[in-house]
Amino acid sequence: MSGISPEKRIYTGDNNKTPPEQKTLPPPPPWRKKNNPPDKDYDLGKEVEYLPFMVYDETVINAVNMAIYLRRPLLVTGDPGVGKTSLAHDIAYELQLGAVLEWPITSRTVLQDGLYHYDAIGRLHVAALGKDQNEKKSVSKAEKKHDIDSAIGDFITLGPLGTALVPRGRPRLLLIDEFDKSDYDLPNDLLYILEAGEFEIPELKRIKERHPEIPVRLHNSDVKYPIVSGKIACAEFPLIVITSNEERELPAPFLRRCIRLKISPPDKEQLLAITKKHFNNMTETDNEHANELIKIFEELKKEDSVANDQLLNAVYLMSTHLDLGLDPEYLRDSVLKPLRR
Repeated sequence: MSGISPEKRIYTGDNNKTPPEQKTLPPPPPWRKKNNPPDKDYDLGKEVEYLPFMVYDETVINAVNMAIYLRRPLLVTGDPGVGKTSLAHDIAYELQLGAVLEWPITSRTVLQDGLYHYDAIGRLHVAALGKDQNEKKSVSKAEKKHDIDSAIGDFITLGPLGTALVPRGRPRLLLIDEFDKSDYDLPNDLLYILEAGEFEIPELKRIKERHPEIPVRLHNSDVKYPIVSGKIACAEFPLIVITSNEERELPAPFLRRCIRLKISPPDKEQLLAITKKHFNNMTETDNEHANELIKIFEELKKEDSVANDQLLNAVYLMSTHLDLGLDPEYLRDSVLKPLRR
């Protein structure tokens, strides 16, 4: 079975940065095309120093490219430590999409947490202080109301999902992490956003006649984006990577909107390649130690679940430059303990 031909791959998985001018993203299918014009590339975020270290197989690379071509979320499952979260960072790094927008999910997370945060208490506090000052200055009621309304943007911050939907020519990458931990309603609440690529902020829509444009702060940024008439509508659907540990079943309407990928645990050759990516200056002795630990790691995987970073921790502790005098058997019983025992 063959996948997407190498010359048609947008994401290659080779961990090499590709300048945007050298690799344009393909057009979306007609049913995923947005007609909203981009404003500009609002704040791609400070580029994070990220060192790609995972090695992904053809199955992963093909799934990523299908999600890019279809502009559909990529739902990634697999055992802890197989590289689900790292995949999002690898994609953003290679395609130069700016810093990954991260939305970690808990059982208390609701849709609005991803869209925006409104600090109503802070606004009331500032309004009360302003009222006292304005009374001393004999400011009219209309002027007071105008000042309070126009300042509302200082108390609204877009969340990671809201920031990903800001209209720009080149999409951001949004990581929705550990989605299976969410409240039961969140997958269904997300359906409209995944289809429409837009949402409204009621607090701004109520005052759109008096204030048609209100700048609000982007997620993890000091940059402000001017929201018109209380509505944000993307020009390009963001690239979305959703990770899940499969702790619960997700609803079918949500699943059908995703490209699904299950990452298999890396084999011996991949483990060695991942280890060498992490440790550039491995001595011959280090290589021997790494091979010993990989053998132990492979045996443990047959019995239970172990994560890649446990192996990397063990290799690091046994490296010659630390000279700690540890042996593989000790590391097996201490650092390489199975996760489900």
